[in-house]
Amino acid sequence: MTTYVLVHGAWHGGWCWRHVAARLREAGHEVHTPTLTGLGERAHLAGPGIGLRTHADDLLGLLRYEDLRDVVLVGHSYAGLVVREAADRMPDRVARVTMVDAWAGRDGESLDDLAPAFFRDWVERVTVDGLVPPGPAAAVGVTEPDQVAWLETKLTPHPRRTFSEPALLSGAVDAIPCRAVLCTPDGPMPFARIADEHGWAATVLDVGHDAMVTAPRALADVLLDEIP
Repeated sequence: MTTYVLVHGAWHGGWCWRHVAARLREAGHEVHTPTLTGLGERAHLAGPGIGLRTHADDLLGLLRYEDLRDVVLVGHSYAGLVVREAADRMPDRVARVTMVDAWAGRDGESLDDLAPAFFRDWVERVTVDGLVPPGPAAAVGVTEPDQVAWLETKLTPHPRRTFSEPALLSGAVDAIPCRAVLCTPDGPMPFARIADEHGWAATVLDVGHDAMVTAPRALADVLLDEIP
C-alpha cells in the first residue's frame, strides 16, 4: 500500500481531488487531501498574512500528526512550491514527489519570480485586501458545463503573499525522486521548462491544467503507474 498526499493549487481546496482520491483508494491505497489555510472549507481563515511558509507548515503538520511515512507527495500548480518546501524540511517522511503542471524554484525564488509578466500583472491588478480572486474555469482548462458549475462554486480567493514569499530550501528535496506530469506542455506557463531544468522525467497528459477535474481517472492512473 502506498500513502498519497494530494495537495491542491491556488484557489482550490482538498475537494478538487475527490475523484482522483476515490480511484487511488479503490486500488487499495491510503490518500490524504488536505486543504491549505485560507482556502476551501478553511476560507474563513483567509488573510493577507498567509504565505508559502504557512502552507508548508500545514503540510508538515499533516505528516507529523498523522505520522505519515514513505509518502508520495503530489503538488498541483502553486502547490509544487508547497510540497517541495515541506519535503525539504522533512525528507525522511517522503518517498517521492510528483509535480502536476507545477511551479518549482530554487532557494530564494518565489512564484512571482518564476511566472510570466502577464500573470504577475493580472495578479497585481485584481488583488483586493491581500487576496487574489479566482478566474473563470476556462482559464484552467475546464469547459464542460457540469464541471464548470462544480468548480466555480467552490473556488475561493487566494492569499497574495503565497506568490511573493520566496521558497526556503536547503537542497534536501533535490535528493528525493521526483517526476513531472505535464498537462499543458505547450501552454503559457513554464511547467515543461521547469521540469526540464530540474532534470525530472515527465509524463504528458493532454487534458488541460485542472486534470484532477477534467480527467481524474487518467491522472490517477499515472500516479498508480509511478509506484515502484
